[in-house]
Amino acid sequence: MNKQRAQEIAASPIMANVTYKSSPIYIQHVDEKNESARVFPLDQPEDEQDVSLNDLIEENQ
Repeated sequence: MNKQRAQEIAASPIMANVTYKSSPIYIQHVDEKNESARVFPLDQPEDEQDVSLNDLIEENQ
């Protein structure tokens, strides 16, 4: 996923369908410098992690 789109999703009040390793996730914050994002699985909000933007996939609606 490109950095700009990840930032748009993180800032939007509308939930986007984004996955990380086939699991639906929520993007909390995008780190432009490191090209990473702070995310958590929708079914495990306590399991926050930093992942590469390249590993995020926006599923078509």
